[in-house]
Amino acid sequence: MNKNRLEAFSDGVLAIVITIMVLELHVPAEPTWPALLHELPTLLSYLLSFIYVGIYWNNHHHMLHLAGRINGGVLWANLHLLFWLSLIPFTTRWINDTGLAEVPVLVYGLDLLFAAIAYYILKTTLIRQQGRGGALDRAMGQDWKGKGSPALYIAGMGLSLVNPLLGIAAYSVVAAIWLIPDRRVERFIAHT
Repeated sequence: MNKNRLEAFSDGVLAIVITIMVLELHVPAEPTWPALLHELPTLLSYLLSFIYVGIYWNNHHHMLHLAGRINGGVLWANLHLLFWLSLIPFTTRWINDTGLAEVPVLVYGLDLLFAAIAYYILKTTLIRQQGRGGALDRAMGQDWKGKGSPALYIAGMGLSLVNPLLGIAAYSVVAAIWLIPDRRVERFIAHT
């Protein structure tokens, strides 16, 4: 099967996810700096979630660039990833509505963890489709970021029970690690 439809659908879902998140932002009640400052936690959680969706969009694009063709397993693995990403607006809003309460911050981390697992499943499904030694397999290499991120999410979930801000800090560290798109794929493409 051709991958173009999968890419277009994924792009559309991620655009809707971002749209839902931005619709959750509220204009300050008054035209003052204190009113804007009151909305700062909401803006920061939106920023973190926007960065996460952007990270997945970038890496999804890179990964599919190396995928020659797809099959039904890839379609389902992609839907699995999109499901967890589609929950980001919900978990972000829950964090905002509860003022960074520990359970919503933990659930936000759980959503990020499940999205990371789903991304790994999609990656391995694509590699299996291509066969070991294919372009994606060679470009991905050891993938230390992909293997380390789940551990940081779990640590963040534990830290959120101590102090929710520590959980958010751990999730922010993972985002910072992934902020730069995966250069392995770009280098691989440049050398082939």
